[in-house]
Amino acid sequence: MTESHKTGASAVDEPAVGRPARSFLEVRDLRVHFPTEDGLVKSVDGLSFQLEKGKTLGIVGESGSGKSVTSLGVMGLHTVGQYGKRKAQLSGEIWLDGKELLSADPDSVRRLRGREMAMIFQDPLSALHPYFTIGHQIVEAYRVHNDVDKATAKKRAVELLDRVGIPQPDQRFGSYPHEFSGGMRQRAMIAMSLVNNPELLIADEPTTALDVTVQAQILDLIRDLQKEFGSAVIIITHDLGVVAELADDILVMYGGRCVEYGTAESVFYEPQHPYTWGLLGSMPRIDRAQSERLIPVKGSPPSLINIPAGCAFNPRCPYADVPKGNVTRTERPELRDVGAGHLSACHMDKTDRDRIWNEEIAPKL
Repeated sequence: MTESHKTGASAVDEPAVGRPARSFLEVRDLRVHFPTEDGLVKSVDGLSFQLEKGKTLGIVGESGSGKSVTSLGVMGLHTVGQYGKRKAQLSGEIWLDGKELLSADPDSVRRLRGREMAMIFQDPLSALHPYFTIGHQIVEAYRVHNDVDKATAKKRAVELLDRVGIPQPDQRFGSYPHEFSGGMRQRAMIAMSLVNNPELLIADEPTTALDVTVQAQILDLIRDLQKEFGSAVIIITHDLGVVAELADDILVMYGGRCVEYGTAESVFYEPQHPYTWGLLGSMPRIDRAQSERLIPVKGSPPSLINIPAGCAFNPRCPYADVPKGNVTRTERPELRDVGAGHLSACHMDKTDRDRIWNEEIAPKL
């Protein structure tokens, strides 16, 4: 067993298809492809990871890297399309508490949503129904999974609104989404997600468009509620500062695949992939004086229809020519353990990576 298994979350580079899961959540070789007129969009292309209860996994990467598509795949929200056909082509396995979700009946997966797994969506204003009060929507989410009367459900809803910090929850129970501020809508969304005590909580960009003070409050709230309910949590974000606050382990995505995985400490202090170096270089630091300007990652994320051959990051990588030959442009690197369960998908050997990190990258951060 690797160190990453002990911390509660793990990336998996060689999943054993068909065997029962060992972890509470286990994703194996997940692929989510969308057929379009321009070609096949490979939003997620062979992603594997594990997560235990009580632990937090941070999934980070630029927009278009496949983070949100991964979360929707776990929730089973890509499987319903017109005339019962799938909107997306899905393959692989998703095991949740011993149940395989991709091959399961859609009705059984729908019954799990809200009860065993729940999601905090990126934009609560669009996720909440504008025609119904906040309280009505939380009550409905509770009664779908619990055979209780409206009065009992209302009591539970008011209790959760109070728990997430909504002032005067018994009065705000009857408010509509547009009557809440952005931070309060996010809190109401969290209350709705937690009303049935789910064992898995996925937070997709939970602090986007919130001011810094409210961001800190929301992150503290998620941390406190996780301790209270013992849930497994996935935080999806492009902001490394968010995962630094919450995550036990970090999975870095690029071009629909995992390019680095490790404990939060190892990814922040001993990163092994040039893309992760770029993300760290573009993150402001407040813990020490910073003499250098922020260093952006040059170029743009790849098209998920025409992903570059070899390493998908090679067109943007300043070190693509360090490995001998043309290997970065012809062969796709596989995830390899570089020590203590820390995984990286890079053609450079560890000696070169350590030298570049210590001599060129770390001094500028």
